[in-house]
Amino acid sequence: MRNNYKILADDDSNVSIVFKSLLVGLATGVVTVLYRVTLTYAEEFAFGMYDFLRSHLALIPLVFAMLCLAAYFVGFLVSKNEMIAGSGIPQLEGILKGNFRKRKNWLHTLCCKFLGGAIAIGGGLSLGREGPSIQLGACVAEGLGKKIGKGSLERRILMASGASAGLAAAFNAPMAGVIFALEEIFKYFSPVILLSLMSAAVASDFVSKQVFGITPIFNFEITNYIPLNSYWLLIVLGIILGGMGSFYNYALIKTKGLYGKLKCLNIKTKIIIPFVMAGILGLVFPVVLGGGHKVVEELNLENGIVFLLIIFVFKFIFSMVSFGSGAPGGIFFPLIVMGAAIGAIFAGVSINYFGIDPELYNNFIILAMAGYFTAIVRAPITGIVLIMEMSGSFTNMLPLTVVAVTAYVVADLLKSPPIYEALLENLIHNESDGENTESSKKTVIELVVKHGSKLGNYQVKNINWPRKSLLVGVKQGDRQIIPKGDTQIKEGDYLTILTDVNCESKIKEILDEMNEPL
Repeated sequence: MRNNYKILADDDSNVSIVFKSLLVGLATGVVTVLYRVTLTYAEEFAFGMYDFLRSHLALIPLVFAMLCLAAYFVGFLVSKNEMIAGSGIPQLEGILKGNFRKRKNWLHTLCCKFLGGAIAIGGGLSLGREGPSIQLGACVAEGLGKKIGKGSLERRILMASGASAGLAAAFNAPMAGVIFALEEIFKYFSPVILLSLMSAAVASDFVSKQVFGITPIFNFEITNYIPLNSYWLLIVLGIILGGMGSFYNYALIKTKGLYGKLKCLNIKTKIIIPFVMAGILGLVFPVVLGGGHKVVEELNLENGIVFLLIIFVFKFIFSMVSFGSGAPGGIFFPLIVMGAAIGAIFAGVSINYFGIDPELYNNFIILAMAGYFTAIVRAPITGIVLIMEMSGSFTNMLPLTVVAVTAYVVADLLKSPPIYEALLENLIHNESDGENTESSKKTVIELVVKHGSKLGNYQVKNINWPRKSLLVGVKQGDRQIIPKGDTQIKEGDYLTILTDVNCESKIKEILDEMNEPL
């Protein structure tokens, strides 16, 4: 407990965390680069295998038998460690909120996630590398945190730094890694958190660039800018993306529910479904296999709108089947690629029917990536920064913002829950919090009082604090205050709250509700 509080009150301790985060970033960079290289070879293997199979049809039974065995083995890994299912981002968010206390250790999770993710991509499943990279980074940080971290709070900051570093190395996007951790994981920031995330992300990105170079992930040529008198098209595009992003979230949750209703299949066997589907698509329509690099290569004016629409539909369905099964892999890259396909279709329509300059084709692809991501994940700043870093284009800030904000508003009006929050809610639905069991271990929660919050402008004694929680520190600017009954809580204050580890997730939930604006 003393170490937890010292992190928030001691500037020297804050500097120490930054250096520890650098170490986490370097270690995460090495692991993520190795994972990224492995997936590159795995995806090449998948395309090569199906290309060979199309010329040797007599081997189809043998290859499908191998796919079923590979799927069963991945299912076996998931059954032994359910933390590796899916992208890993909801699991990380749950851990940082105090859930999943009985999970397997970090090394077991890291090894199973690495192996399971590689096999899934080797089979051709429509999954991404970014979610697993984020989880792998958090695992590395958790392992190092057990050795060098002082207190549970510092170890969690290091885990978030590892997550930031994982995304940075996965996409050569250090700022997106930082923003994602702030916007999606913490949902607030303090100086020590910001500096820790930046240190880890930059260190990890440095390692990644030593191997993959400084070339952006997407190499779209941008030669012109969307004229202001055509910005109405951006609003239309944002509305379309907001609606389709909401449908994506709805379809993904429903798909996972359908898998749960298949009583004839268990956690070891249901992953066979996407592997078999990958085998069929590998024979008849291989462009939709893997993360989606092959899809990006097809996004040009020479390919008609109908063909691009077919690609989108098949990629969408295959992604639902792949991720819904619980196979280890992320949704980031496939959904960005699907957003790019929507942008290409929209650009084709705009060019053919509204007289838009064909040179703006790639502009719409980039804009749609950010908008679709924002509608699904509900992290607009991350979406904007991520696409700018991945495309290497920093000249579309205004149109990116217009599309992303419009997509966000539409998805919010449609009451579509952010996908990672929805997935986390499903994960913890049946978890026993153990709130009635008192633990000898205590932890601290840091809370930033929002503007307009129900906590703001009240004295400590007049606030109905949750049971099993104690306010132990208030930071106003650079001042550390030991709270008393008549201490006035102000908007923007950093509150330090002591609680039992078994109650942490519930206390955080209650405090978040109390902290909502009136």
